[in-house]
Amino acid sequence: METNPPERARGRISRFYLRWALVPIVLASGFAGLGYEIVWTRMLSLALGSEMMAVLGVVAGFFSGLALGAFVLDPLIRKARAPCRAYAALEAAIGTWAVVSAWLLPGAARIMPELVGAEPSPLALWFASFALPALALLPATAAMGGTLTALDRLTATIEGDAHASAGVYGANTAGAVAGALACAFLLVPQLGLSNTLFGLAGLNALCAFGALALQRDTDEAAEPTILRPAPDGARRLTITLFATGLLGIAFETLVVRLAAQILQDTVYTFAALLAAYLLGVAAGGLLWQRFGRQGDHSSLGWLLAASAFSCLLTAAFAPFGTPLAEGAAASGVIGEFAVAIAFFLLPSCAMGALFGYLAQQARDARGSLGWAVGVNSLGAALAPLATALILIPSFGVWRALALVALGYLLLLPLRQASLIALAAPALLGVFLFIRPEPSLIRPPNGGAVLATREGPMATASVVDDAAGVRYLDINGHFRMGGTSSARSDYRQAILPLLLHPAPHRALFLGVGTGATLIGGAMMPGVEAHGVELLPEVVELLPWFANETQSVALPKVTVADARRYVTADREHHDVIIADLFHPALDGSGALYTTEHFAAVRERLAPGGIFCQWLPLYQLDLPSLRAIIRSFLEVYPGGSAWLNHYSVRTPMLALVGPRDAGAPAFDTLATRLDEPSLAAVVRPLGFIAPIDLLGQFLGGPRALAAFAGDGPRNTDDRPFVTFDAHRNVAALTAPPWKTLLAVSRGMITDAGELLPAGRQDAFAARLASYWRARNRFLEAGAALPGEPRGRALIDAASQGLLETLRQSEEFEPAYGPLISMARALIASDRAAGVALLREIDAAAPMRGAARELLARDASR
Repeated sequence: METNPPERARGRISRFYLRWALVPIVLASGFAGLGYEIVWTRMLSLALGSEMMAVLGVVAGFFSGLALGAFVLDPLIRKARAPCRAYAALEAAIGTWAVVSAWLLPGAARIMPELVGAEPSPLALWFASFALPALALLPATAAMGGTLTALDRLTATIEGDAHASAGVYGANTAGAVAGALACAFLLVPQLGLSNTLFGLAGLNALCAFGALALQRDTDEAAEPTILRPAPDGARRLTITLFATGLLGIAFETLVVRLAAQILQDTVYTFAALLAAYLLGVAAGGLLWQRFGRQGDHSSLGWLLAASAFSCLLTAAFAPFGTPLAEGAAASGVIGEFAVAIAFFLLPSCAMGALFGYLAQQARDARGSLGWAVGVNSLGAALAPLATALILIPSFGVWRALALVALGYLLLLPLRQASLIALAAPALLGVFLFIRPEPSLIRPPNGGAVLATREGPMATASVVDDAAGVRYLDINGHFRMGGTSSARSDYRQAILPLLLHPAPHRALFLGVGTGATLIGGAMMPGVEAHGVELLPEVVELLPWFANETQSVALPKVTVADARRYVTADREHHDVIIADLFHPALDGSGALYTTEHFAAVRERLAPGGIFCQWLPLYQLDLPSLRAIIRSFLEVYPGGSAWLNHYSVRTPMLALVGPRDAGAPAFDTLATRLDEPSLAAVVRPLGFIAPIDLLGQFLGGPRALAAFAGDGPRNTDDRPFVTFDAHRNVAALTAPPWKTLLAVSRGMITDAGELLPAGRQDAFAARLASYWRARNRFLEAGAALPGEPRGRALIDAASQGLLETLRQSEEFEPAYGPLISMARALIASDRAAGVALLREIDAAAPMRGAARELLARDASR
């Protein structure tokens, strides 16, 4: 019987209500799903490390769970007569397991490194990295694999339209964009990882209740969907779905890797790139749902060609991305998001429309979306591994981008219309692939790039500047030591090794150019061992070998420092952690309470841990959070300077494993030992005051300086999400944080010397520390970078004031004598006047008086 007009009107009103009631559910489901991926990936990296094999294993395990869920749950969802209830059950399962994972994954972080071992083979590490997320997250990822199918069926039931797949996919992905941005910029920084999981689980609960409410408003039960026999073109459709999943995620992986050489590579950089990629995918899916559904079979050829051509445009644009990124840097995260949009929007939009078309074809052919999701996710699971092990090592990042783009063209059906679509992207792709690869490493004027190693995680280069200074460059904009800083690098090893009364075994976390590791090996009786994350850095170490060094490069293990320390069973007298740029995504995990505690477990009785901090890359909130975390594990911790340069100031946090102040009674005797003196005297450690003068403060001074506030922990990674301020610190005066520390930390000899040792030496130390602080102030006050007579005029009075505080302060006395000698050669009266001022400020030192006498005898 024909439905009368009032009933038809009520039906239209009901569908309109249900349609708009479903929209927030679809968006919220995507929001939670992407949020989980971000949080779980970060938590799993704490368990497995940051090596590329570990990261790839996590991604592969996540997508494998999605694929398995899509395949296994598809028959059940198709047969369900109440798709709302089926969808609600899936959301409930995801939320429940998310709550479980808040305790499960931190437990795995404590167990997995010991099971994997300190130096596993790449295959063993990849297998463990794949198995942990695949098994630990399987209940949730499998349920996620079924949600898109359930949402598609629910939408088709409400709309009465079996062609809504692309729209559901697009809306769900739009929610994922919001989830990526909200988790990175709001939820995790404010709530921490575990509480963010609980919040996302609450969102799953709201989706489930919303779906159940829709079920009550649905008059009739949905008819089960019958799985149709595979059509004649099923094999081609399967191959295309699998290949586009692989190519799409490979393209995303390559662009994210390439962007590390252009953008700041912080947690916010990754969030901006991911959001831009998903934004394009969502837009493409929605646009196809709105305008492209009536297309014919030639649509596939044009969509594949559009995906290829837009990917090639990104590859062609990449060499010009660095100037654009530098211009956008002033806008911070917004500028980086704009660059991410420029990289991703067109390719991902084409990919979103392409998947919308393929998903609809699969639904029309088989009556279900689950098969399409499963096949596509299976290809996506293999993409990171293929990218890291095959594409990048064989072709490099830039050519691999061109190759991925050309991969889309291989999927074109052999029809005339498709061949027409093939022409333009094929010509552009071949041109880009055969042309010389552009370099994103820009040497300074007059300099040259001597060697480059490109890997899945980073590009490492050896660069010479115009003056012949050689340095290690990471990703084109991070300078990781070089020949000009060798003395400072050596001191990074020598200072903590001198603070230990008798060191024999030393572990170095982070190698860089190898100078600090070599410095440790130069110490008599010390066996040094290095751990470095990037194999490309280790390959370039011979470029920094010094023919005059007396020792060979010690053993270097390529491993993630966190995982190595947790898995290592050896004990060390001294463990020295290098300077880790706090803004870089992943570095913040090396400053957490949990990592400091793991290091403490690896210290031998009487051992000490030294964590170097780059004050020129740190803002005060991050520095204070790190100090609070350090003092929680090392309550007897102290702070030391490496040198007195205000251009690259470094702070050492030194923590003893055992309680009690260090004893320095034998320090003078040790410094006089010929074998040790030959190593340390050229580096400025001649007398005990040269070492102890570096002391800034003990536990009371550190605690007072740090004050109350957040700690940096695995669950609440404050430093990681303080990246925007740490990036800003790179453009601030490099001495800004240093002066805040020297002015705000009270240096007390009672925290350094044994109780009751308030003798003449303590008074000398106090004078020395006052001179040091005045020296730092004078260095920071220098205008620009003066040279010659301008430097003498600008710096001499500050140095004289420093010397009046302590005539033992050699960093002021030596330069003043050099200035006086230079002046005598050009302006004798001024030189003699300066020598008299030096002699008056430091009457116990004889060099100025000797020069005056020599001048008078002429």
